[in-house]
Amino acid sequence: MPTLRELVAELEANKAKAREMGGAAKVADQHERGKLTARERIDRLFDPGTFVEYGALAESPHVTDRATPADGVVTGVGRVEGRDVYVAAYDFTVLAGSIGMVGEIKVARLRDLALKHRRPIVWLIDSAGARIQEAASSIFAGTGYLFREQVVLSGVVPQVAALVGPGAAGTAYIPGLADFVPMVKGRGTMALGGPPLVKAAIGEDVTEEQLGGSQVHCAKSGVGSLEVESDDACLAAIREYLSFFPSSCDEPPPRRATDDPVDRREEGLLDIVPDSPRKPFDVRKVIELVVDHGRFFEIQPQWARSLVVGLARLGGRPVGFVASQPMFLGGVLDVDAADKAARHVTLCDAFNIPLVFLHDVPGFMIGTKVEQQGIIRHGAKMLFAVASATVPKLTVVLRKSYGAGYYVMNGRAYEPDAIYGWPSAEISLMGPEGAVNIIFRKQIEASESPDETRKALVEQFRGMIGPMIAARHALVDDLIDPRDTRRLLCRGLEVAEKKVVERPRRKHGVMPV
Repeated sequence: MPTLRELVAELEANKAKAREMGGAAKVADQHERGKLTARERIDRLFDPGTFVEYGALAESPHVTDRATPADGVVTGVGRVEGRDVYVAAYDFTVLAGSIGMVGEIKVARLRDLALKHRRPIVWLIDSAGARIQEAASSIFAGTGYLFREQVVLSGVVPQVAALVGPGAAGTAYIPGLADFVPMVKGRGTMALGGPPLVKAAIGEDVTEEQLGGSQVHCAKSGVGSLEVESDDACLAAIREYLSFFPSSCDEPPPRRATDDPVDRREEGLLDIVPDSPRKPFDVRKVIELVVDHGRFFEIQPQWARSLVVGLARLGGRPVGFVASQPMFLGGVLDVDAADKAARHVTLCDAFNIPLVFLHDVPGFMIGTKVEQQGIIRHGAKMLFAVASATVPKLTVVLRKSYGAGYYVMNGRAYEPDAIYGWPSAEISLMGPEGAVNIIFRKQIEASESPDETRKALVEQFRGMIGPMIAARHALVDDLIDPRDTRRLLCRGLEVAEKKVVERPRRKHGVMPV
């Protein structure tokens, strides 16, 4: 019989072999592709020395012609800024990181532990999808459990799915159900069927990048949350993202001590909004001047660009921002912008993160194109999300706020805990130009100087919807000096910290998805 020392030595040798992953040649190939290995990613994700691995000695019982260390997925728990986080890192050096039966058993255990222990879970996806060699095994049913259990986890613990390589077929739905989906530029891809399958099924010749690269999903489909330049940048983004969130919905968001005074006044806020109502400005400059140390973590910056969403801190408190972006389409709300807002509001509300809305919104896009796209349904989704949110909600009307745009950006009827207007604020059913063209069309046409008449009427109407009118009709709580915006937002969060909202008893509402 071997001694315990001999058994321990054998165990260490087996674990060391597992840590070699697919072997030196496969690791070198990963590096040549500009990618880190699964284990290198884990080392960079977690605080040093905190990772504890589960299932290192797992192997596939179905693949007999080669070794499958850890069955192609490294799983375990580590700490991010001192808080526990579960991780599943697919290992492309082992059968292209494909999902095997034993590997899925390991990841299923992580999902169970994340739910029981109320800890976030991170997937680092670098995988060819379900393993073809095990197509007849239980892996097909196993991935079905994966998606259902992700839905169960949704809103309970934060879920991050990073595309650090390919995510095909089964692994493409993991990000589809996750909260935050960073993608490495030029390497991270996701698609329900890869190029060979697309070619065989519909005869289309396409590359992985054209089919589901970071530009496709971060700028066009909206599935991706953030395009980053490298694995290191991706892992840093995950760490920063998680820093805003509690470990679960049962906890308040983590606060940080800050030396940025809550009553700091910013002279620069007086110079951002142009004198002309037609000139755009970058709303991100407003956010950066208001939040702690100017740090704003923007989400989906390339998609639905007429709206800006992201995370920051005010007085050390995490806050979610929803802000009109007049630099793009004048800040109008289209189908994608409504979806973007609804998702971000729902995410922040699920994890007790207060919301700040900044208005410069002309309303919703109109016309046959957007009606056929379902602008009413998508707009209703945004209405639904904002109305459902029970976290503290603060609103600032920077410039215009017209029509239903005023409603969905958390106007008076949507339970704002404080609603302020800058002296440039205008609140109305529609903008002056549109109103004048509808109400005074005949008068303008009959005029000897139609253009001059139109301009005069526009200015007259603008005087009827200006900031003093909004204040007199209690559409805002107060008109404020822009330089006081940070102080009043921080104070508003402090006052609303213990907010309680009563809702009728029900199972859940029916979101117009």
